[in-house]
Amino acid sequence: MTDQVSLRSDARDNRSRILAAARLAFATEGLDVPLREIARRAQVGVATLYRRFPTKEALLAEAFAEQMALCSSVVREGLAAEDPWDGFRLVIERLMEVHALDRGFARAFTSPPSPYLTADRDTTLRLLLELIRRAQAAGALRADFVLEDVILALMANDGIRAESPRLRVAATRRFAALMLQSFQADPVRAPLPPPVRLPLPAR
Repeated sequence: MTDQVSLRSDARDNRSRILAAARLAFATEGLDVPLREIARRAQVGVATLYRRFPTKEALLAEAFAEQMALCSSVVREGLAAEDPWDGFRLVIERLMEVHALDRGFARAFTSPPSPYLTADRDTTLRLLLELIRRAQAAGALRADFVLEDVILALMANDGIRAESPRLRVAATRRFAALMLQSFQADPVRAPLPPPVRLPLPAR
């Protein structure tokens, strides 16, 4: 019995290390990190990784399950808002922050979906489309705005480079404010969040 408990404990530890290594690798280096490299960083054998996650898509789905659930929760919160524009604004701001803190997830969300991510991603996008329609019906969101514009904004948000997560989130908040003003049917020129010092290309 003790051996079985020990084996289960080892398996849980291996799984946790694999997921931690995968999240860090995907966030810092993108989605093309080889599974062999993730296994090396997790200090497990490649065969152990494949027993837990037979494909990279399966690993991606498990690594980003929490973030995907958070995105869905954010959109549901936006739909529950009394004012459709307030709900839409909340969703854009929160989604951009979630994506700014995890570039690996941001790329997985905005890339062509894998079979393992499709169901959750499609549910989130379907809810977001309903929120877009409500905001347009209320006259707050531009009539020519489409769901793909959200993906475009998230892809642009992924391009933000900053020295720390705190600065990246601060820059994302300013970028979200700029995007929201461009999305409004009748933009209200509210003050932007404070600017953030970012690395600039050499002149």
